[in-house]
Amino acid sequence: MEADRERDVLVPVGRSETLRRTVTYAVEHANEAAVEAGETATIHFVYPARWRSFDIGRGDADAAESLLERAIIWGREDLDELLAEDTPETVTFESAIVGTNEYIFGPSDFADVIGRYADANGLEQIVVDPSFRPGGNAPLLRSFEAELAALGFDVLEAPVTRQTRRRLPLTDIGFAEFSVIFTASILFYFALGGWHVTDPYELVTGVATASVVTLTLAGVSLKGGVPGVRAVATTLLRFGAYTPILLWEIAKANVALAYVVLHPRLPIDPRVVEFDAAVWGDMPVMTLANSITLTPGTLTVDVSRQQFVVHALIPDAEDDLMEGTLERLVRFVFYGRESARIPSPLERRDDGTDRDGEGSGPKPGGENGGPAKEDA
Repeated sequence: MEADRERDVLVPVGRSETLRRTVTYAVEHANEAAVEAGETATIHFVYPARWRSFDIGRGDADAAESLLERAIIWGREDLDELLAEDTPETVTFESAIVGTNEYIFGPSDFADVIGRYADANGLEQIVVDPSFRPGGNAPLLRSFEAELAALGFDVLEAPVTRQTRRRLPLTDIGFAEFSVIFTASILFYFALGGWHVTDPYELVTGVATASVVTLTLAGVSLKGGVPGVRAVATTLLRFGAYTPILLWEIAKANVALAYVVLHPRLPIDPRVVEFDAAVWGDMPVMTLANSITLTPGTLTVDVSRQQFVVHALIPDAEDDLMEGTLERLVRFVFYGRESARIPSPLERRDDGTDRDGEGSGPKPGGENGGPAKEDA
């Protein structure tokens, strides 16, 4: 059985201009191995999800499923061109969506998700699309291909020709990415400086600072692409509703902490609390971590993906953390009202549910947690 699977190939799928040619290369490679062995090979098209299972609507999931179906259709077309008429098929196709229940950030996280699927299906060879860069392409991070190779897989980069992209000189970002990050950076700079935009010195230093920040962080901040205007506006409106509630939580925590400090017995009970938060993505995680730190009596000590380590000074502070008020509010800001139905950290801990509020048993599509399809 192990020898049979040596011919099978995994192809990570994402939107890129070279996906079509990558599929062709994978089919040619699998067909050659199958013909040589006189057996059938299987190509697994796997889409690593960027969305969470409770995000509003099914637009991203539908788009992923459509892309996987298209990859299978392309694979069949390529296989038909390789095989003579009435020749038995040498390659079959399967597809799956993985990572819908995890916080996937950098290339290493995407490689881990893909790697677990490959291990579960006994796959050793991975054909990568050179234009597919999940998790961004920051200079300080190892590439997606390097991360997969470090996990012990045989990584083959499809020999495709990529179109030349218009990039800013000496950078790997386009004008749209530069404009978004630059505008946000310079507005933040002027907000801190009191909006002295008429001062030539402030204007020059503001432009220089925003430019440095943009060139440094644009490739990481917008690794998922330039956000749509509607999505940004919706998130900002929710932030507007979130801010007064956060201030109220801070005020309540101040009163509780003041009572403890002024109490003759000083009834503090410091402790370190660990819990898995049901938030995914760098911005939601950062927002929740900072909100916890801003609330008196709690300090975010460490965050590893979704696992939070928080120092709580009094028992009430720990109770507030486990009730998940701030967590639920942050989910509302980034994911919408549907996410409010997820149980609190305390409820998830008590009933053994996972981070999406579902049972901890097997997910649809196998242990990889994504809808799986099979085509012979």
